[in-house]
Amino acid sequence: MPERATAQPEILHQDDHLLVVAKPPGLPTTAPDVTQPCLVRWVAAQLPRNATPHATSRLDAPVSGLVTFALTSRANRHLLEARRAGNYARTYLGITTRNVSFTACEWSWPISIDPSNRKQRVAGPGRGERDALTRCELAAENASAALLRLAPATGRTHQIRVHAAKGGVPLFGDHAYGGDRRVVLRGGSVVTARRVMLHCARVRFPELCGEGFMELAAPVPPDMKRVWVELGGDPDELRA
Repeated sequence: MPERATAQPEILHQDDHLLVVAKPPGLPTTAPDVTQPCLVRWVAAQLPRNATPHATSRLDAPVSGLVTFALTSRANRHLLEARRAGNYARTYLGITTRNVSFTACEWSWPISIDPSNRKQRVAGPGRGERDALTRCELAAENASAALLRLAPATGRTHQIRVHAAKGGVPLFGDHAYGGDRRVVLRGGSVVTARRVMLHCARVRFPELCGEGFMELAAPVPPDMKRVWVELGGDPDELRA
């Protein structure tokens, strides 16, 4: 059963141009049905009626973490330029229950629409093909699972999830892309993932007014922390 949002989003930064929110798992970033809760509508409700927040990136509904909103056209242009220049960096943490054979790697398979399900994606050439690049590091591992630190250089639909699956390390809970839903540990206990174990933990981009960089972090939510600890991980390892 998919994880439903129980926690509320949290505003971590707000100024005249930008707003950065920590999205809980289970809440979609956008939704076509006006009656369905989503992060964009939640943000709009926190702002004056004449505000027009624009999500500059989207997280899949099961994925938790940071989403940046541009509140002005100037901010939107600024973030687009930062992306083109390679100065908009995001760091994700993901859990896999598969064996990891690398300490660091790059995945550069293009992302295409899955011919059997247009809502999903595949790694490789095909319809709607777009270049994609994800950098991955092994952050921690134990006998049951591994913690991955993932940095997408592009922002394609389901990019990290598809690349991880193609790379042989599908994310725990990501049954759509071959990830395990549950694992039985050596002692016989069962650990279940009720959503994709992926969290956008950190974002970094140039300041709009100034010469430095803005950097924000969001801690891993309780459900993902619980899963990592039950798999034998140290909670201190869950840092971006």
